[in-house]
Amino acid sequence: MAAELLVIDLSAPAFSTANLIRQACTECGCFYIVNHGVEEELVARVLKQSKQFFSLPLDHKMKLLNEGHMSYTPLCTENLDPYPGSICDLKESFYLGNPEQTSPIQWPSEELLPSWRPTMEAYISKALSAGSRLISLISLALNLDEDYFEKIGAMNAYIRFLRYPGELGHSKEERFGVKAHSDYGMITLLVTDGVLGLQVCKEQFKEPQIWEDVLPLRGAFFVNIGDMIERWTNGMFKSALHRVMLTGQERYSLAFFVDPNPNSIVECLESCCSESCPKRFNYVLINSLNFNLFASNVIITAKIR
Repeated sequence: MAAELLVIDLSAPAFSTANLIRQACTECGCFYIVNHGVEEELVARVLKQSKQFFSLPLDHKMKLLNEGHMSYTPLCTENLDPYPGSICDLKESFYLGNPEQTSPIQWPSEELLPSWRPTMEAYISKALSAGSRLISLISLALNLDEDYFEKIGAMNAYIRFLRYPGELGHSKEERFGVKAHSDYGMITLLVTDGVLGLQVCKEQFKEPQIWEDVLPLRGAFFVNIGDMIERWTNGMFKSALHRVMLTGQERYSLAFFVDPNPNSIVECLESCCSESCPKRFNYVLINSLNFNLFASNVIITAKIR
């Protein structure tokens, strides 16, 4: 079953766009954005560069294992399921920080990937512009100043390249590329190579959970709200629960994360609290240690309900 999600045009007037964002964030915490300023041709080049990186011999990729602000994660070494004995998430990934926020960066060898650096710098710049525009519209949707989150310094960005293998193996159990989770930060902008696998659960506390396929939409980013926006809004904006199922077809995706800066304090906005709706979350100080742990999926934010 395909998920019915709002398609939000970032080039439309701010007031109407903010209202649609508020609707999407209160209903399910995920939606599509179009006219975001990131050209399809650039996305195609980044996906091509991602495939070239993952096709490198393992010993070349392992040289970037936990290498500062670039970090390679080998296949089947992460697991979002905290229970002992659970099967690992079947994916490999590569983190890349925003060069303007995390410099200096040790870029991959130009000999191996000659077009990597200029392509990634161009993509990060365009994606950050789209993310900043979206964050300003979220501010308006919360009846805040357009630059509210920018003024409190809550904008930190990085990109994660993901590859999911096509081989399913012989196990009859469902295999997950990524098990059910919500993202730690503020927002995630996702684009894929068009292969299915991403699913969302709009009502995560309803039993049984209903999972719906997120269909690729040409020229669009899939956006999901993260845990920190849910905390800021006292639960009014939902952090979207999602997962990736393996389909037997190799799959590539690009996740662009906009997160709080390491020194940000995340606490319920006054406009989202009242006597009838008291604070549901303790405040969180996003210090450097927590940020690094969250970013590597060692800690998943516990929601207080």
